[in-house]
Amino acid sequence: MATAVKICGITRIEDALAAAHAGAHAVGLVFYAPSPRCVTPAQAAGIIRALPPFVTTVGLFVDSSAQEVQATLSRAPVSLLQFHGAEAPDFCRQFGLPYMKVVRVRKGVNLLQYASDYSDAKALLLDAYVDGTHGGTGSAFDWNLIPQELPLPIVLSGGLDPDNVADAVRRVRPWAVDVSSGVETAKGIKDAAKIVAFITGARNADV
Repeated sequence: MATAVKICGITRIEDALAAAHAGAHAVGLVFYAPSPRCVTPAQAAGIIRALPPFVTTVGLFVDSSAQEVQATLSRAPVSLLQFHGAEAPDFCRQFGLPYMKVVRVRKGVNLLQYASDYSDAKALLLDAYVDGTHGGTGSAFDWNLIPQELPLPIVLSGGLDPDNVADAVRRVRPWAVDVSSGVETAKGIKDAAKIVAFITGARNADV
């Protein structure tokens, strides 16, 4: 199985195109105002229009209201939703779009229970728990905390970069890997060469 790659925190059209041309399967657009990678719906719409076909656009939300999500989707028609906060299953599924639920992993977090509660999610996105933040920290978590048999696909995130992604894929065997800060020159500014190196690392792990 070829591991899919998502490049998250895209803020510029040129970075989205660099990700697409390097072979990324998805790009992430952050709709969370405190994030340095936040984009407006208008900015996101421009990025979505510029992308070639067969690249999934993912909208990232953190404890937004249903009205805020709907208003964003009316202007920025992403293909997949990603919920990073304390959103309940019923909230996540009300928008008529497939979604992923993010779990910030640390000791004591029951991933099997999350998989049961969010059983209609397309995947669980597993990220590092860092107090007071909702991702994009560049921190990894202990991959041994992931149960051997989760009933949902895993999207692995947290502290991944071109140097460690191959090891992560071999050890965890996720459906996909997700990177943001690991391919940046500054927050929200991606490095095309790092994107290529990251995707190459993920593919080499599949050989």
